[in-house]
Amino acid sequence: MKDKIAIVTGGSRGIGAAIVKRFAAAGAKVYFTYANSESAAAELAAETGASALRCRQGDPVAIAEAVDKIYSESGAIDVLVNNAGITRDGFMMTMPQSSWREVLDTNLDGAFAWTKCAAKKMYAKKSGSIIFVSSVSALVGVAGQANYAASKGALCALARACAAELGAKGIRANAICPGFIETDMTAKIPRDIAARQRERIALKRFGRPEEVAEAAFFLASGASSYITGQTLTIDGGLTGCA
Repeated sequence: MKDKIAIVTGGSRGIGAAIVKRFAAAGAKVYFTYANSESAAAELAAETGASALRCRQGDPVAIAEAVDKIYSESGAIDVLVNNAGITRDGFMMTMPQSSWREVLDTNLDGAFAWTKCAAKKMYAKKSGSIIFVSSVSALVGVAGQANYAASKGALCALARACAAELGAKGIRANAICPGFIETDMTAKIPRDIAARQRERIALKRFGRPEEVAEAAFFLASGASSYITGQTLTIDGGLTGCA
């Protein structure tokens, strides 16, 4: 990964920030996007030497401009990690159409726009790795997350389609499905519910962002050069041992 050019969307906090730190520590030149967390983005950029870009995930024009800017500065794009995502949980029967659309626009349409633009740049070098950060919600039914689960499940399917389309050009595409990870999002889970979820996990604990970052690093690096079209689940045994 040394001197590779990597983009991490939604990189200012949580799993995204851990991925930025891991890539930067390995010598990669990292660009990461953020939407609102300006202070966190500035702090991470200062800590890692990565470059922060404010970019609205649901705006394909802004995404295309960001990719062009990165490419013009660096001359290449080697890795894209589609990490940016939001939740707007609610039961399907009462979910506003706006909550459905906002999650799909951000989690799926945004990832598609980044992938389409970055893949065009990867074509020139005939190599690249695209990683989609999905979720175990894509693999198991979760009440109240119809929109989120649909968007994350679609990312796994998109990874397989991209792998089929781009493989001949040396571009790989894979997805990772984190389970319960210690982030701002899981910190909001009520204590009793969190305790019940830990009991369902074979390792009896939530994962750490750094553990997901190691998986992303593996799929971005040459160590996984013959892996494409796959989905790697990182959930402490939540789905595999249920």
